[in-house]
Amino acid sequence: MDLKINRLQHIGLPITDIEASQAFYERLGFHRAMNATFDHEGAPGQVSMMQRGDITLELYQMPEPELSRVRQRRDGRIDHVAFDVDDIDATYALLKSEGFTIIEDQPVFLNFWARGCKFFNLLGPDGERLEFCQIL
Repeated sequence: MDLKINRLQHIGLPITDIEASQAFYERLGFHRAMNATFDHEGAPGQVSMMQRGDITLELYQMPEPELSRVRQRRDGRIDHVAFDVDDIDATYALLKSEGFTIIEDQPVFLNFWARGCKFFNLLGPDGERLEFCQIL
C-alpha cells in the first residue's frame, strides 16, 4: 500500500470550557492559530487550534448533551490523532479499498483555517480514532 502521510498534524482534545483551556495552553507558550464554530447534531460547538512551533492541539467544546459526556470521562480526554495528507480523496479511496473501517461515508468539509479542511476517521484495532486531514 502506498499511503503518504506528511506528519502528525494535530491531537484532538475535547474540552469543557474553551476559554479556560485556551488560557491554560497560552500559559504553556501556545498561541491561538485558528478559532471557529461548527455544527454538531444541530447545535453549535467551538474549536480553537493552539500552536507552539510544530505542535498543534485542537481544543474543541461540544454542545450538550455531548459536553456532559466529556465531563464524565475518567481516563483523559485525547480523542483523536490526526495525520496531515496532501490528497484527502485519494487517501480515503486507498484506505477504503484496503478494507479499513472508516467512520465517514466520504471526506467531510469543515470551514476551518483560511480555505477550510477535509477529513475522515478510521478505527484502529482497539477503537482508537485516527483522523486523516487535508488543510485546503
